[in-house]
Amino acid sequence: MMHSTKQRTSLARLTLLAMLVAVLIVLSMVNIPQPFGLSITFNMIPVAIAAMAMDVYGGAIIGAAFGLISFLQCFGILGFSAMGAALVSASPFLMFLQRFVSRVLVGVLCALIWRALKNRTMPMYLKGLITGFSAAFLNTLLFMGLLVILFGSTEYLQNLMAGRSVMAFIIASVGINAVVEMLVAALVTGAAGLALRKARLI
Repeated sequence: MMHSTKQRTSLARLTLLAMLVAVLIVLSMVNIPQPFGLSITFNMIPVAIAAMAMDVYGGAIIGAAFGLISFLQCFGILGFSAMGAALVSASPFLMFLQRFVSRVLVGVLCALIWRALKNRTMPMYLKGLITGFSAAFLNTLLFMGLLVILFGSTEYLQNLMAGRSVMAFIIASVGINAVVEMLVAALVTGAAGLALRKARLI
């Protein structure tokens, strides 16, 4: 009986992984363009949900799927990234690192945050809310951090920075984006946490 229960749980988690990848693909088509070639995206929500349901393993897999989709968008596949298209010609390898590695790290770190929260005495919604907020915050931090580190010397980024400091550029670039993403990710992941607990996946 115990073995059968574990099999059903494993199957449910594999099904959830497949569904989250599908959600990522759909979300990649509905990005909201913003200045500087960036966009508002909610793809970190499936990453946070996977991290809650399947710990580091799930967070890393869905983070990798998010990163791969983000990289493909530099070539107009599964959406389009104006900034990615402008910078990928400078170095496809560095662009892959910036787009892919940052999102895998988001998944892993988000799972570690969830691991630290899940046994604490607090409402499940709050745990999910913090995890979702963390996913969006880490996504912005790592994405923009690697962007400046890897491409800060390119003519394209220098033109966007227009003589501003790195911090001023980041704030100007993602200020509104980041606030919207963090709020939505927090609220949706909080609700998802309740659903996952009801389904006995966490």
